[in-house]
Amino acid sequence: MLKRTVCIENPYYLKFKLNQLILENRETGSTRSVPLEDLGFLMIDHPQVAVSQVLMRELARAGVAVVFCDEKHHPSAMLQSFDGNSIQTERYRQQIAASEPIKKNLWKQTVEAKISNQAALLAVHRKKSGYLLAFKKAVKSGDTSNQEARAAQVYWKELFGPGFRRSREGLPPNNLLNYGYAVLRAAMARAIVSSGLLPSFGIHHRSKYNAFCLADDLMEPYRPFVDAAVYEWMHTRSDFHVMDTETKSHLLNILNHDVLFTRVKRPLGIGLSLTTASLAGCFAGKCKKIRYPSFC
Repeated sequence: MLKRTVCIENPYYLKFKLNQLILENRETGSTRSVPLEDLGFLMIDHPQVAVSQVLMRELARAGVAVVFCDEKHHPSAMLQSFDGNSIQTERYRQQIAASEPIKKNLWKQTVEAKISNQAALLAVHRKKSGYLLAFKKAVKSGDTSNQEARAAQVYWKELFGPGFRRSREGLPPNNLLNYGYAVLRAAMARAIVSSGLLPSFGIHHRSKYNAFCLADDLMEPYRPFVDAAVYEWMHTRSDFHVMDTETKSHLLNILNHDVLFTRVKRPLGIGLSLTTASLAGCFAGKCKKIRYPSFC
């Protein structure tokens, strides 16, 4: 079932009652509720939101990804459950025991899928994509020749113009990309935990300061879906760079977009779980390929 995404942008008191998330407006006293079983993603984006400890516990127990935003409305922290799968200890062992050749092969698949989706996005908008397909063919085990970075240099210039530079602190639409990627990262982390895997142990990313290395790995082929939403927004509104409620809603809705898995379409939010479940199967020796969506 597709889970709901809720963004809180007003001064609410959030609490738990009868398996419901209760949202009480701190200014008017009015309330509304959302069943926890229907909730998958909660974005808190207001400095005067108060959350009860009981609700935090129950949100974690229900596997809801909770993201907290900073004063610039950028996602800055996340609550994630430690207990997401009935056989997670077994899957932890399989994940940690995975050999380097297996992880290098899985990373090769990941880079190929990312470049394929980048090329498909460019083709949809009648931009040059041939160079990217050449980079995809050159990807080796572990992407030792860094075709991912070479493809990115061409991709960003084709998609957003020769003057665009992708940087977290760069000019718009970098702010929109940052927001969309943060939403995607949080949703991927939730899917990883639900599949009984450790988000800290990646197949490629290894920074000791990064608690979500695996999420950063697996979200790579999904990034072009965020890029597509940002590109669409840029060509819909003249003030696209403003991070207002409508813009954030547009980016949060990425999780509901349909993506293609070998002739079958699924909402992106559900597709993340297909990807993480297939990775668990790879670690267990039941399959050799990660299921990634194709840009359609």
